[in-house]
Formats: sequence, structure tokens, C-alpha cells
Amino acid sequence: MTSTTTSPPATGALSHRRLGVPSITLMIIAASAPLTVVAGGVTTSFAVTGVVGVPLGFIVLAAALAVFAVGYAAMSRFVTNAGAFYAYIAQGLGRPFGVGASLVALVAYNAMQIGIYGLFGFQLSTFLEAKLGIVTPWWVWIFACIAVVGILGVNRVDLSAKVLGVLVGLEFLAVIVFDIVAFAVAPEGASTAGIDPANLFVPGLGAVLAFGIASFMGFESAAIYSEESKDPKRTIARATYAAVAIIGVFYAFSAWAFTVGVGPSRIIEQSRTFGPDLMFAFMSEHAPVIISDVMQLLFLTSLFAALQSFHNAVARYLYSLGREGLLHRGLGSVRTVSRAPWAGSVTQTVIALVVTIGFVIAGEVIGLKADFAPVEFLYPVLTMFTWLTNTGAMGLVLLMGIIAIAVIGFFRNDRRGLGAWPTLVAPAISAVVLFTVFVLIVLNFDVLLGQAETTAATFVLPALLIVPGILGVVWGFAIRRRDPELYERIGHGIEEAEAAVLETEPQRGI
Repeated sequence: MTSTTTSPPATGALSHRRLGVPSITLMIIAASAPLTVVAGGVTTSFAVTGVVGVPLGFIVLAAALAVFAVGYAAMSRFVTNAGAFYAYIAQGLGRPFGVGASLVALVAYNAMQIGIYGLFGFQLSTFLEAKLGIVTPWWVWIFACIAVVGILGVNRVDLSAKVLGVLVGLEFLAVIVFDIVAFAVAPEGASTAGIDPANLFVPGLGAVLAFGIASFMGFESAAIYSEESKDPKRTIARATYAAVAIIGVFYAFSAWAFTVGVGPSRIIEQSRTFGPDLMFAFMSEHAPVIISDVMQLLFLTSLFAALQSFHNAVARYLYSLGREGLLHRGLGSVRTVSRAPWAGSVTQTVIALVVTIGFVIAGEVIGLKADFAPVEFLYPVLTMFTWLTNTGAMGLVLLMGIIAIAVIGFFRNDRRGLGAWPTLVAPAISAVVLFTVFVLIVLNFDVLLGQAETTAATFVLPALLIVPGILGVVWGFAIRRRDPELYERIGHGIEEAEAAVLETEPQRGI
């Protein structure tokens, strides 16, 4: 954190008017990593919860997030800021709470992004060993991937959108092929057990929702691209609704296909036996091996797409905070040609490198991985991936619950021509639901971390979110007293002069 200053904010502007609804929707879906969720998240949920109704759980969560999106989208028409959560909470609940939210968001998004690197490095190293006999350390591929993600991060945002669009399209194609094969095999017929409410509303419901919500993380990121969208007042809302609908239906249908293809009576046991490899083992048995191999490659590209999407989100948060003077003003810099937030992108790249090196030293030098014997080869998955992604999901659910309240606060004195549903009722309902899911995550955190009993990680990881948030609120109140000029800028992003320039810029992009 920098000391407060009355210097004006950085004036570099992001590349504006490049992104339409399809581009932003694709980046949202990329962050959710459809193939990763279906292959890994769905099987893990079956295995850990023992609940056959997991497919219906995705529909329940999608409906809840759609209600959240009503208020979120309504507010997006009036708040255009790459800081998204930070700006929404600052303008809805007060600037100090916005500062606290900004730090929670930075930790959460960084945790999600860096955690996925752990799974990427492990999957790529094991794939090369299994298929080509090439034995490589898992961390080598993480460093290589960090470099590629960093290069894309400092280039034009529509370049990232095009790359992610291709990857997401291939992911959907791979899962659709799996769904078709699953329904064709159907050892117990086209059973509806997976979508029967009687198989969801059971004692394991809380764990199903706690696991499932992580599969949607990234859908809330549309507002991060508001300054780069063609029409912020409409694009963000449409992209958010589209992403929730597509993700929810796709996940639910594919999870149902899993129960049909493997059989409702065997899906729990098979998920516990094979884990994320169940999809590929199933395809190897019921389709040509080449299809399974291609799907495993697409599983890797799915992880890459999620990495790029979360990297872009972190870079824009850092840009927004630097531009307004909350963090070093240099973070508000953009490249002259691409207008990408290069300083924020480079900073996120460095953070990923440092954290990865920390896990490598802890596992390989200090010997932490020996604590996981006899499955110490899973070290990057059991620690880097599991610890960080679940921490990130916890933070993002907490922020969404707070944003639901912030929407009510934003429209409290002036509904701006909108009715009670988007400004009060929908946000209130979503706040109750999201805080309930947050409590479920806290109660099931040991389970999410794959721990048989409580350890230090159970308390340290949530503290990484909560402590910065509290300190951020205190810091915000301190800024109000010490630097009124900086305080006024908090959460308000684009200066009026710059906004006027943006309104006159021609639209570009896809």
C-alpha cells in the first residue's frame, strides 16, 4: 500500500469499445472452465458428497445467481469501472467498505488464478509422461504458462478474447461429444435420478452447493470489462445473463449425462475410484482412444483459458486501484499501442511466479510433499490447487453477498426509474442465498480442502481474505480523515473529462 497523496490519478485509459456481448460472455465462460468443471468438479462433487442429485444442484445455483444478476446488472448501467466489486461496494455501502472489498477481491482472484496453475502443471507433466514417456517437474510447465499468459495480458484485450473464444468452443465440443456417448451407452437407461429433487434435498445438500458455487466463479467478472465494452449500459447485463444461463444449463445437462453414462447406482463409487480421470477413462472404453487423448489436451487448454481470464481480471483490478491512487499510481499505466493495463498484468505475473516458487520450495526443498504420502505426487493438486481455488471461491461468494446489499444501498434514495424488483427484492433474496452458501462453505471448508480433520490451513486460508478486508476498511476511514481528495476518488474510476472522451470514441472490436 502506498501512503496517501493528493496527486491526481493516472490518466491512462484502457482500450475502449472493443468488446461486445459475445466476447465478454466467452471470457466469463472461460474463467468458469467448462471442461475442467465437468471432468473435475462434477466427479469430485459426486465423490465427496455422495449425492446423486448433483446435476439438479447446478440448476438451483444458476437460478440463485440469476436472481443476483438482476440487481448486479441494474447497477452496471450506472457504474462503469474496471474495479467492479470494489467500485460497486464503494458506491453502494461507502468508500471505506469499497477499499476493504478491493483487497479481498485481489486476494480472491489471485488465489483462483494461481491455484489453477497447480492443476495445470500437474496435468501437463503427467500427460507427457503417460503419452510420450517424458518425465518433467510439474513446476516447469507452470513457469512456461505464466510467461504465455503474461504476454497475452499486455496485448489487446480482444486478442485474449479471440484466443479464449477458440478454446471455449473446443471445450464445449469435447463435452458435447462426451454427453452424446454417455446417453448412447446408458447402462441403466436414460435415468432421471440425477435431476430428481428427492436425490438433491438430502443431508449432503450443503456440501453440493458449497462445491457447486465454485464452478460458476468468473460469471461475475463481466463488470470488470465495462470500460472496454461497446455499450456498458447493455453489454454487461446481457453478457452476465447469457453466461449464467449457458453455464448453468450446460453443467446440469453434462452432470446428468455422467449419471446416465456411468449409471446412477455406480456414479458415486466410480467417481471415488477415478476422480477427474473418470471422463477420460469412460471415453477410452466407449470411444476411440484418440478421442480421449484429444479431450485430455482440451482439458489443459480449458485450464489455460481460465488462467488467462482470471489474469485479465486481476490486472484490471490493479489498474483501477492504481489509477485512483489507492495503490502505486504506476499500476494505472497502460500500453500505448494495446491500451492494456500492462503494469497490472506484469504485477500479477510476478505474484504468480513468487507464489509458485514458494510452493516449489515448500514441497521440494523443505519436504512438505512428504506429508501427503503415499500420494505425494499429487502435491501441487492437494495444496496449490485445492487450497488456493477454494479460498478464492470463498472470497468471491462473500463479495457477491456484500454486493447484493450494496445494490440496495445504491438505489436506496434514487431508484433511477427502475422498479422494486431489481433495486430491492432481487438483491435482498440473493443476499440471503449467497450468505447462506458462504456459511455452508465455511462449515464444509475441511471437506473442500480434502482434509480428514482441522489443520492450520483451515484457519490460515480464510484469514488471508478476512484480515486484508478488515484492514482495508480501517485504511479507508484513515484516508477520509487524512486525504479528502483521494477519498472522493475511491470507487469512481473514470474522471468526467475522460468519460466525455470515451463517449466520442468510435466503436471497435468484435
